[in-house]
Amino acid sequence: MSQILLILLIGIGIGFLVGLSLAFSILLCLKCGRKREQEEKCSSPRAMVVPVGARGVDSRTTSANSSNVGLESPRTSEWSNMPLWLEGLRRKNVVSACGIPKYSYKDIQKATSNFTTIIGHGAFGSVYKAQMSTGETAAVKVLGTNSRQGEGEFLTEVLLLGRLHHRNLVGLVGYGAERGQHMLLYTYMSNGSLASHLHGEKHEPLSWDVRLSIALDVARGLEYLHYGASPPIVHRDIKSSNILLDQFMRAKVTDFGLSRPEMTKPRVTNIRGTFGYLDPEYMSTGTFSKKSDVYSFGVVLFELITGRNPQQGLMEYVKLAAMEGEGTVGWEEIVDSQLNGNYDVHMLNDVASLALKCVNEVSKSRPPMAEIAQELYQFRKGHSKILTRTSQELSLFSSKNHSNSRITTTESKEVCIDLDQLKALDHASKEHSSTEMHRLHIQ
Repeated sequence: MSQILLILLIGIGIGFLVGLSLAFSILLCLKCGRKREQEEKCSSPRAMVVPVGARGVDSRTTSANSSNVGLESPRTSEWSNMPLWLEGLRRKNVVSACGIPKYSYKDIQKATSNFTTIIGHGAFGSVYKAQMSTGETAAVKVLGTNSRQGEGEFLTEVLLLGRLHHRNLVGLVGYGAERGQHMLLYTYMSNGSLASHLHGEKHEPLSWDVRLSIALDVARGLEYLHYGASPPIVHRDIKSSNILLDQFMRAKVTDFGLSRPEMTKPRVTNIRGTFGYLDPEYMSTGTFSKKSDVYSFGVVLFELITGRNPQQGLMEYVKLAAMEGEGTVGWEEIVDSQLNGNYDVHMLNDVASLALKCVNEVSKSRPPMAEIAQELYQFRKGHSKILTRTSQELSLFSSKNHSNSRITTTESKEVCIDLDQLKALDHASKEHSSTEMHRLHIQ
């Protein structure tokens, strides 16, 4: 009897150990599977972005203070395991996320001289100029602890910019996430935002040629987001303060916190973006698409043409001008006075007509970004030809004048020589006549 009881106890013990081992194995497999899933999401080209908070800054790094609207919960985003990702970003042993280098708080603190090199600020926090130990100059956006831009927005930029690369998108060179601080390090853009040049007082007015070049750069950046990214990305906050200029005045789009994959199925969301640039159809239906970016870009085009702030009634001003000019002519009446007439009227009308198509109330009637970029390229190309032809004509005119001047001088010299010869011949003739007359008298 005792032997049977002993065997029974041993069997129960072995069964318990086997069950415990199986449970532990299952938990380990689930943990590894979850970790692998997160790694795949990071490296996968189909990684999605999350809805982000409103922000902006008129600085040399990211966008300017603006009237942003709407709030969305990160829980409703495509990132179902976001808390795990955020925890991973905080760990000291995490070196990078999706190829973006991670910097320690001390490194960033040293690079910004203890956060004293401030170059901008906005609703999200402050922006600092940083001199990294590698010798690279960066702009550090530090999210305030009470910022409306939460962890989800921070994660969006890190993961999105980690996989999207284009010469007309501001590059993310690093990030930091420790001590309760979330910091993003961008490529430093020495000439600040487009808004600061159009509406500030510290810069010289932009020429028409530079404005056209900026428009083309922005169009190419958006074209990449709409057609080069998989799935297509909608920026959702295109505005002049989110367009930064480098030392050569080349434009790059920044601030991807609101960026989301294009909505393939209509659904109502909280409205996000900046008043003055928002697509009316998106505001009325709550459904955004690539054409929402097209509308915002059209507003930026009119902002470049007029120099007026969209948050101060620009579109009402444009609609009035379009009604009076029947949408095709007369745009020179609203052109920026700071251009002082230094622009081609036909080119102005072409760009304004394109901008008017972009801000059509019906999204389906707006041209796609690929077509817009191509048209602007043709405008730019035509403008360059005009400038080249004008320069050649001036050069030819100058050359002809110089040549005519040289010929006139030579002819004048030749005439003088002929007159001298005539005078000499006349003098010789008179002497000869006088000699002959004297000889005749003697005879």
